[in-house]
Formats: sequence, structure tokens, C-alpha cells
Amino acid sequence: METVLQSDSGKEMAAQEVEPVLSDEEGAIRSLSALPVENSTDRRALCARCSRPQKVCLCPFLPVCPLDVSTSLYIVQHPAEEGRVLRTVPLLAACLPQDKCNVLIGRRFGEERYPELATVCRNPGTFILYPGAEAANLEEMSLADVQPPYALIIIDGTWSQAKDIFYKNTLFRWPKQVQLKTQISSQYVIRTQPTNTCLSTLECAAVALSIMEKRTEIQEIILRPLQALCSFQLQHGAQVHHSKEHLLKNGLYNKPMPKNKRKLKRMELLVNNVKI
Repeated sequence: METVLQSDSGKEMAAQEVEPVLSDEEGAIRSLSALPVENSTDRRALCARCSRPQKVCLCPFLPVCPLDVSTSLYIVQHPAEEGRVLRTVPLLAACLPQDKCNVLIGRRFGEERYPELATVCRNPGTFILYPGAEAANLEEMSLADVQPPYALIIIDGTWSQAKDIFYKNTLFRWPKQVQLKTQISSQYVIRTQPTNTCLSTLECAAVALSIMEKRTEIQEIILRPLQALCSFQLQHGAQVHHSKEHLLKNGLYNKPMPKNKRKLKRMELLVNNVKI
């Protein structure tokens, strides 16, 4: 490249421009700045209903019309779940009427900031799905003595995230605590679960709604898009994720065990199927 220099006598002369010497860091920055910027039109368009890329849309596996249910779901979602590519909550929401599946994202839910949620939690017909010694088995409960409308709160996140949300928000100690006694294995095989019977948020909602609505077909209908999602992922290179319980029992868990002895003890009890 040439540049024009003006001499003292007013005559123009051409001179070769000297390239400056760049440091490694400056060279890397210049290389990055030269990369083309991705246009918004180049990104994969998402389906408005199932939130999947349009090329792998799961709408054919969703019910033609949203399921007619009287129970309202409140999905309390940890912020980390919102960015997961293979999350199940959008599929669950696509199966239900918009006013029957409410998704609240956050870690802390105070009464002043969430007055509507606080009202729901005070309702005698509201239950929160969280296992524990104080939880009643939903399959064995009689809803005849509970005045409708019914509502069910489900925490969406890893087990440690769900525990943090449940115990650090007093709102969630007001509803009656329930759990699922079912021994069905999770079909969400593209994500690792603690035990074989730990279910995804969509699976929990499917089983719970079928019980509360007394309609067994609800479970099958809601599970259908999850089965299609897992089948598609496995056909395109994904691997089956066995539970940590299965890996430990078969000596396949290659991650280092926790240093904390209390965590180690809980893991041993889990493997031996001891209730904790």
C-alpha cells in the first residue's frame, strides 16, 4: 500500500508505508476484529410453540389443542435452567393452556415482590412437589376434602438448586408438601439423574397432573414430546446418560468422590437404597 508524502518543495512523491510491528496480543485482537459478524438472520429460527429450532420442531408430537385441565402449575425455575438447550419446561408449557402453566424464574421469592405467588401459596388447594420426610404421597392422598381450585408448585433445577430454593424461601413452606411414590424410571435419558427414579420437571408434572385430574392419558400425552426429543438426540450422536446411582453400583462413576465425609455418607446410602 502506498501513501503520498508532500516534500518541502511542494512536489509529491510516493513512499512505501511501513507496517508497524504488533505484539502477539495486538495481533490476536486484530485477527478477531477481522472475523465476520453473525447476522441475526443467520441464526436458527425457533418454533414459537415448542421453542425448538424449526428444522427439529417437536410440534407434531404435541397435542393438537392444549390439554383441558383444571389444575394450575407454577414452575419455579432456577436461572441456570433458562439457558439449557434441552430443557423440558417449554415442551410442558406447550402441552397446556397458557394460564395453566406459569413459569417464574429466580432464586428468591419474597411476599412483597411476588404477592400473587404468596396468595397462591396460602390457598389450601395448593401443593408443592418436593420429596422429604414431611411430604405426603400424592398417589395416596384424597383431594375430596380439599376445596378447589388446585395448584401445584414444581421447582425446576438441579437437586442442589431445588434444595436451595425450597429451604431459603418461606413462601414454599406454606403449601402442603407432596411427593411422588411412583417407581417408574426417567425417560429423560440424555441428562444424568441422581437415581433411576428421579424424574425431570416435565415427567413430574405429567405424573402429578394425571393423578390430580384423575386422567391417566395426560401422562402419556405430555411424555410424548420428551420421548421424541430424546429419540432425535440419540439418533444424532447423543449418548444415553445412566443415573449416578447406576454408575456407582456398577463401578463406572469415574469422578472423584466428595471430600466432605457427610456428602460421601449420603452417596453411600443412596447407592444402598437407604432412605435419607
